[in-house]
Amino acid sequence: MTEDQNDILGKFKFEKLIIWQKAMDFGERINKITDAFPDKEKFNLSSQIRRASDSVALNISEGSIGQSNPEQKKFIGYSIRSLAEVVTCLFKAEKRNYINKSNFIQLYNEAHHLMNMMLAFRKNIK
Repeated sequence: MTEDQNDILGKFKFEKLIIWQKAMDFGERINKITDAFPDKEKFNLSSQIRRASDSVALNISEGSIGQSNPEQKKFIGYSIRSLAEVVTCLFKAEKRNYINKSNFIQLYNEAHHLMNMMLAFRKNIK
């Protein structure tokens, strides 16, 4: 990233949220791991887990922009539900041998940590 690009980043409230940053990173890891899924899953499990993982960060950002506190809580709730969907997809991927146990455990633990962060964040919205 150029210095000029760095000057324009960070102007949106959500960019400062650790949960958004973690959700962005998590989504990229999910995206990368699904590249190894079989072609037959391109429009099924691979697409579903990618959309759900992207939805986590998307809802965090949407809820943080000009929303009332109840609205922000609602969007964090959507993010939490999307993360639960990702976890279920991870279980399916592991059962179908698309990811190994080590990758499953790593992503599962990361999802659990992110879930706890989002629950704590939502609880602190007054």
